[in-house]
Amino acid sequence: MKDRLFTLVGGGGFLGRYIAQALLKTGARVRIAQRDPREAFFLRPLGGLGQTQFVAADVTRPETIARAVDGADGVVNLVGIFAGNLQAVHVDGARTLAAAAQRAGAASFVHISAIGADAEGTSVYARTKGEGEATVRDVFPAATILRPSTVFGREDEFVNRFAGMIQKLPVVPVLKPQTRFQPVFAGDVGEAVHVALTDPRTFGGRTFELGGPDVLSMLELHRWIAAQIGRNPSLVPLPDAAGALLASLPLSPISRDQWKLLQRDTIVANGAEGLAALGITPTPLAAVAPQWLVRYRRNGRFAKPSAV
Repeated sequence: MKDRLFTLVGGGGFLGRYIAQALLKTGARVRIAQRDPREAFFLRPLGGLGQTQFVAADVTRPETIARAVDGADGVVNLVGIFAGNLQAVHVDGARTLAAAAQRAGAASFVHISAIGADAEGTSVYARTKGEGEATVRDVFPAATILRPSTVFGREDEFVNRFAGMIQKLPVVPVLKPQTRFQPVFAGDVGEAVHVALTDPRTFGGRTFELGGPDVLSMLELHRWIAAQIGRNPSLVPLPDAAGALLASLPLSPISRDQWKLLQRDTIVANGAEGLAALGITPTPLAAVAPQWLVRYRRNGRFAKPSAV
């Protein structure tokens, strides 16, 4: 991997930092491509002199992509959104990037999708993610598609969002309490990308669903977080009618499309290839999350550890 160049499109986001770290520690060079490269400058200390590069690029502007992938041995598409023009980003943008990587002669292409991606899905997010996978396969047949479940890590907006609510509120409403998740550690996803980029002959053309060792319902996840941070709010499961109403309101914390996503479990499908097929042992939530959840305790790191 030493001195090989990999372009991470959208690499300055939450997941990108873990992928960059996994690649940089092998001696590879990493080029971060995104609309405002300055937002990714925090990655510089992770690598040595000249090991990181930054370039402005936007998957909705094809003229910016060729420079981003020029000379790259491998390309990773990390671009994804929940609001805005999802078709332009998840489908057209994925096609643009895969085609540019193919023309540039990249040996490997990793496309980050999501568990639940389905071209026939009811939500716009699931549908465009599914269509994006299909267009990547059509343009770059040897691409590796990774479908993570909900990703957790120190900077995530999933576990941390619920922890913030549980910390502040005496009563916490729980949407879709029985919907199940299989949270996957961001570091494991970063390693999965590294493995796929390293060996496209073995992993190219395949799809992997990435989930951790824990399967938790939404209500169970809230209870686990509450125990970890030493809080005891009333957790109130909301009926579907109330959840649907909330999602339809202006300025709601959840959109109608996200409400549709919550109607199905986000777990690895039976028979799907996963982290084990990539040689990776999944990290339990309890092995790493308590390290950063301490800030939500009443006395921070000086609080009495939970027995759970």
